[in-house]
Amino acid sequence: MEKTQVNIRINELRGIINDANRRYYVDNAPTLTDYEFDVLLKELEALENQYPEFITPDSPTQKVGSDLKHSKASREGREFEQMPHRYPMLSLGNTYDITEVEAFAERAEKGIGNAFTFCCELKFDGTAICLTYRNGKLLRALTRGDGTVGDDVTRNVKHIHNIPQELKNGPWPEEFEIRGEIYMPWEAFDRLNEEREREEEQPFANPRNAASGSLKLIDSKLVANRGLECTLYHVLGENLPFQTHEQALKAAAEWGLPVSDKRMVSSRIEDIEEFIKYWDTERKNLPFATDGIVIKVNELPYQEELGYTAKFPRWAVAYKFKAVQALTKLLSIDYQVGRTGAVTPVANLEPVQLSGTIVKRASLHNADQMQILDIRIGDYVYVEKGGEIIPKITGVELSLRTAEVILPHFPETCPDCGTRLIKDEQEAKSFCPNRDGCPTQIQAKLVHFLSRKAMNIIAGDATVEQLYNRALVWNIADFYELTQEHLMTLEGWKERSAERFLKSIEESKKVPFERVLYALGIRYVGETTAKSVARHFGNIDNISGATKETLLGVDDVGEVIAESIVEYFQDEINKEVINRLKAAGLKFEVEESQKAVSEILKGKIIVISGNFSISRDEMKALIVAHGGKNSGSISGKTFCLLAGDKPGPEKLKKAESLGITVMNEMQFRELIGENDIEDAPTNVQNAEIEPSLF
Repeated sequence: MEKTQVNIRINELRGIINDANRRYYVDNAPTLTDYEFDVLLKELEALENQYPEFITPDSPTQKVGSDLKHSKASREGREFEQMPHRYPMLSLGNTYDITEVEAFAERAEKGIGNAFTFCCELKFDGTAICLTYRNGKLLRALTRGDGTVGDDVTRNVKHIHNIPQELKNGPWPEEFEIRGEIYMPWEAFDRLNEEREREEEQPFANPRNAASGSLKLIDSKLVANRGLECTLYHVLGENLPFQTHEQALKAAAEWGLPVSDKRMVSSRIEDIEEFIKYWDTERKNLPFATDGIVIKVNELPYQEELGYTAKFPRWAVAYKFKAVQALTKLLSIDYQVGRTGAVTPVANLEPVQLSGTIVKRASLHNADQMQILDIRIGDYVYVEKGGEIIPKITGVELSLRTAEVILPHFPETCPDCGTRLIKDEQEAKSFCPNRDGCPTQIQAKLVHFLSRKAMNIIAGDATVEQLYNRALVWNIADFYELTQEHLMTLEGWKERSAERFLKSIEESKKVPFERVLYALGIRYVGETTAKSVARHFGNIDNISGATKETLLGVDDVGEVIAESIVEYFQDEINKEVINRLKAAGLKFEVEESQKAVSEILKGKIIVISGNFSISRDEMKALIVAHGGKNSGSISGKTFCLLAGDKPGPEKLKKAESLGITVMNEMQFRELIGENDIEDAPTNVQNAEIEPSLF
């Protein structure tokens, strides 16, 4: 695979994964199974490891998923207070292969070198929580957030019946944290979805989403009615009187904290495998969802010794159960048009119980997949929910096939607009090329333009559908010509909602150029590429006049992206839309504060670690302002490790092993000609190292 193709695939994977993360953590409406997500993430990790020059700090491989700024409160302008975690709240590495569990055990044994044990526990499928107790009383409850900062949901957590507000059976540490999972049992989940269906509201896809959504309710009293429960599994604090994880959990249980008794301690890999096999079967009888087993090094000093990667502890791994299957009848197939014009076949099924929910529909992905499955309408098919979320058809039971089955034919024309479909040689999906006339694609462009990472206008799919159906909005420029009178003609709109919407549109005029460029919806141009192109050319006129050759000189732009940008700006309709957006007052030029200060770091990859005289984000911006690139991991192509106070020991170690220069903040500022600080740490090697904690 050529580098250009690699870069395109990396950007494509990042877009898919970031969207999946948003839908999982933010919208509580996942579109990928855990397994599908993990496969894509591992592909991205492999490509970035092979081509480290393409690694960026905002890559999903360099950070944990975030649940911040997504609640109903946020949408109404009232957010939960955000607070920093005392210790970073990382994710767990996971696997579906028992041989990888064995490999994990071997690595731990090699890293420790002494006798030790493992503690195995159920992996609860809920939403992560961190509780702080001070003097035996509940002080604070934070969500995972982005791993560094979380939402303060203390008032809601106090309404979860099995979380004690005051501990018993002391003594206990003066202050400590305990982390766990808030989940919704199957019974409560079914009851909630029945209520939502009666009220004609969209039911939750699974208990995890229901738990996450319930935890962010504005009215904390409503939380008590949702039937949430909590299980805690990890104790943190200073000078804790425990030598093992098991001892800590036993103590927590004695204090009245909800700790699962479904765990096992052993030094034998055979026992771990037996524990996994037992619960893979027995989990079906549990009153709550569990999606795997977590295996941890039991001895706390050895946990500290093994340490952490950027995202995961090296002393723990999660084995995830394989999907549960069900057999049901395929009744019919619908063909749905997506945002990019891709046509996806969706199977309508005879309702069947699967992993605690009733399954009626499942994606067939594309025409090739239908051929591979050799599927017929009327067949009995196997359906599974990898990761217990989105169902998919994995096979056909040919022994039950009858003569009455019907061979489905993938449409040759778009089901929405009738345009003849096309299929690129490099794409598995069929596409509708009528981008400016297909109703589904038009509405999808409008939704993308309004989205949080684009123009951040307060509106969703339903609003777009209303505006489109009333012929008030046909393209993105039409939003800026809407009036209150227009909006008040729409069903369900009140004066206040119209005012909020128009205010949001007005506020969008302040959105920086790089996001406006992303909002245009140019094919293959994601957030990162839009930022690179915007800062390289400075304004929209320079981009619109750029040739393929000049575009290829931009970081993150390859052949396909360059061709797509050129094609976009050659389209007369697009030119007209941009002119109207200019007239509306949108920003189509990079502001002075975003422009490059110098090119002294041009082409240089810099990894940062530790604390500086300014925030880490500001330091990263400073690197970019002088032409450099940020990266989250060290490789042979790294120019230097910029180390502040308390840098990560692993990064220091790797830099040393690869012969990479380690630079302190004072040295870095001298390099870029901004040596105007007084208190930056100068002795990196002697700086105190603070270990990351799970």
